Amino acid sequence: MALLSWPHHDGQRVTQTKTQTVLEVSGLRTQFDTQDGMVHAVNGVSFDLKRGEFLGVVGESGSGKSVTMMSLLRLIPMPPGEIVSGEARFGDDDLLSIDLHELRKIRGGKIGFIFQDPMTSLNPVLTVGYQITETLKLHTSLNDKQADSRAVELLHMVGIPAAKDRLAAYPHELSGGMRQRVMIAVALACGPEIIIADEPTTALDVTIQAQIVEIVRNLREEMGTAVIWITHDLGVIAGLADRVLVMYGGQIVEEASVGDLYEKPLHPYTEGLLGSIPRLDQKGRDLVSIKGHPPSLYAFPISCSFAPRCPYVMEKCREENPPLMEAGQGRKTACWWDLENDRPRYGH
Repeated sequence: MALLSWPHHDGQRVTQTKTQTVLEVSGLRTQFDTQDGMVHAVNGVSFDLKRGEFLGVVGESGSGKSVTMMSLLRLIPMPPGEIVSGEARFGDDDLLSIDLHELRKIRGGKIGFIFQDPMTSLNPVLTVGYQITETLKLHTSLNDKQADSRAVELLHMVGIPAAKDRLAAYPHELSGGMRQRVMIAVALACGPEIIIADEPTTALDVTIQAQIVEIVRNLREEMGTAVIWITHDLGVIAGLADRVLVMYGGQIVEEASVGDLYEKPLHPYTEGLLGSIPRLDQKGRDLVSIKGHPPSLYAFPISCSFAPRCPYVMEKCREENPPLMEAGQGRKTACWWDLENDRPRYGH
């Protein structure tokens, strides 16, 4: 049982075990009331996160990855968005029901969020230094001099050269990769217990992507912070994640350790995703594509959302939406077909 240590938002260092649950989400449902109808973006998502764990969340655009994680911190616009039901236990608090004033203490302090586009997340008229020290002053008791010193330390940690000089820079004066590093520094400022990274490398070139991934990997190992990494690219998290959640149509369709997922997927959608990426261990294999289109989210799923695209579809798939079921060895899948044994699951 690995012991992990990291600095908390109050500057103290505490030691915890990686088997402890830091976040437990159950039955999360989020919808948006639009001109075209009700969009059922997240439909009954449940998962947990251990201290120090790296959790990958994968799925194509529109699968509900980002909305799920933004709902946890109530960052979706309300209205038109609405969190219909669910719980998100963080310590003694339910993030979905606590007072907004209390939630603001947790945002940025105990849970950091790295957004996809730093240019829209960073304030263009405020310096980099101000935006980092503002977070520190809000969540800690540091004075101006201490906050400035901590900001320099953070910029150095995320690989920004001449860190002290960068405090006076504005976001537009930095490259895309540098801006993303600043966003990571802001998220790390108060030594959070959890960092949620929403496709933080999407807009960057491959070389910078690799650098950002390496920074997050190293910081997670040094600080013991749990990480939720949202991505559409299974290749990115292959060497990062401990465990993976695969999302489709606003639901989790598979949950497994990263090794088990790559070795033998248990859901046809995961199988299709893995078949669509080139792999060094499978030279000469033709890449495959998933036929059809993602599901419409205007209708609440009463049947399997993947059924119209699934090569294993049965009548039951069109009649009943499969829940996320235990599949042995810590694995879960939402599929009526047992891929491993090539037969219907549980006698259906």
